Amino acid sequence: SVGFCVNTSVMAFFSVLNSGIGAATALELARCGARVILATRSARRGEAAASRIRRETGNNEVLFMHLDLASLCSVRAFASTFLRQEPQLHLLINNAGECQDPKKPTDGFSLPFQVNHLGHFLLTQLLLERLRSCAPSRVVIVASSAHCAGRLRPERLGRPPSGLFSAFQDYCDSKLANVLHARELATREQGTQVTCYAVHPGRSHPPLVSVRLLLIHDCRWINYC
Repeated sequence: SVGFCVNTSVMAFFSVLNSGIGAATALELARCGARVILATRSARRGEAAASRIRRETGNNEVLFMHLDLASLCSVRAFASTFLRQEPQLHLLINNAGECQDPKKPTDGFSLPFQVNHLGHFLLTQLLLERLRSCAPSRVVIVASSAHCAGRLRPERLGRPPSGLFSAFQDYCDSKLANVLHARELATREQGTQVTCYAVHPGRSHPPLVSVRLLLIHDCRWINYC
C-alpha cells in the first residue's frame, strides 16, 4: 500500500514519464487522491504525462514542474519555487535514473553520478525542513541491486570511471551512493517522524540503455526505515 497519499503534496522525479515505474507510481498516487508534482527536464513530456494522468484518474491535482538534475542550479531553483508555492510535502520520491555517457559535461561531475545521486541528494537536503514540518513524512530513493558492484573512492568521487564499461560502473557507483545516502539520512532523522527508504524495485525495460530499474509489483526495500 502507499502511505501519505490522501490530501498530501507528493513530489516524484521521473526521467521517463510515459513508461516504467515512474508513470505507474504517479498514476497510483493520483488515484489515491494525492496532489502529485511531476518534476522532469522535458516540459513536453512532463506536461503530457500530467495531462494523461489527470484524464485517467479524474484528479486535477497532478502538475508538472521543470527540473534538470544535471544542473545543480536547476535543482536549487526548483526547490526555491516549490517551497514558495507548495506548503505541504509528505512524500518525496527520488526516482530519476541515468546510465548514459559519464563524460557528458554537467557541473564537473559525471552525468550518471550527478543525476542519480548528487541532484537527488541536494534536492532532499533543500526540502528536508519542509518534510520535517509536515511529518509524518518519508523519502523514497529508488536504488538498485547494482549497488553491490559500486565502488566509491573519495578522491575520485563524481568523476567518470575508466575502462570499457565505465558507464555501467558509474551507474553502479551512483546506486551505492543512493543506498548510503538513505542509510545515513534514516539514522540522522530518527525521532523526527521523517523516514527514509532505499528500494530495489526489480527489473523492467524502460529506455535507460539495457540497464535500468523497475517493476512496481517486485519491490524490495533495502533496509533503512
